[in-house]
Amino acid sequence: MLNEKELRRYDRQIMIFGKYAQEKLKKARVAIVGVGGLGSPISIYLTAAGIGYLFLIDEQKPKLSNLNRQILYGEEDLNKKAKSVSAKEKLKQLNSQIKIKTWAKRICRENVEDLLNDVDIVVDALDNFETRYLLNEFCVKGRKPLIHAAVEGFYGQITTIVPGKTACLRCLFPNAPKKIKFPIIGVTAGLFGILEANEVIKLITGYGDSLRGKLFTYDLRQNKAECIEIKPNPSCPVCSESFGLRRQ
Repeated sequence: MLNEKELRRYDRQIMIFGKYAQEKLKKARVAIVGVGGLGSPISIYLTAAGIGYLFLIDEQKPKLSNLNRQILYGEEDLNKKAKSVSAKEKLKQLNSQIKIKTWAKRICRENVEDLLNDVDIVVDALDNFETRYLLNEFCVKGRKPLIHAAVEGFYGQITTIVPGKTACLRCLFPNAPKKIKFPIIGVTAGLFGILEANEVIKLITGYGDSLRGKLFTYDLRQNKAECIEIKPNPSCPVCSESFGLRRQ
């Protein structure tokens, strides 16, 4: 149930999808893996929307080169606390009524199940495909929705993966791109972080059309958008068994 303070706080969005949907947000448990350029706006807008439990995972400390896009941090945060810990302190100032848990160590194959078993939705706010693939495998196995986004320069992409219903990350990207230091401007990370938060809210409330089975891309420099249908790959080593498909 929503208390009087929550009814006042969320009044404008309750006007959109009702009290029952807001109660769903309050009960939801969401993990954000990576609290940088994408994770900053994701965590801010999910905190503002009233997600009841957020699990922030990031072991890195803010650096000066992060500040063009990682809007949760300022110069006073540089090289001090882990991003997840610093982010919790800022987010609690925005909304003290939600629960926020942090993990300031690297997520890996040995701990991923223990860390994420109790969450409802996993949000990929990472900058490397090695860990993205790990999250993808865990979510497919555990039948948990995974919201994926990636950005570079003025370009970004996003999709919502629902195991057993949509293509997984390996279907879309069988091979990881080479690890490089990629260019990025803050507005791109900000936009796609907000889109990831929006996908989480739509999945939980059931309001609106999600990007399940679709890959949305947008080039902010040229104002070109594309939304394409994506299907599971019968040869995918991760999710093919979820659909009863035979690997080639």
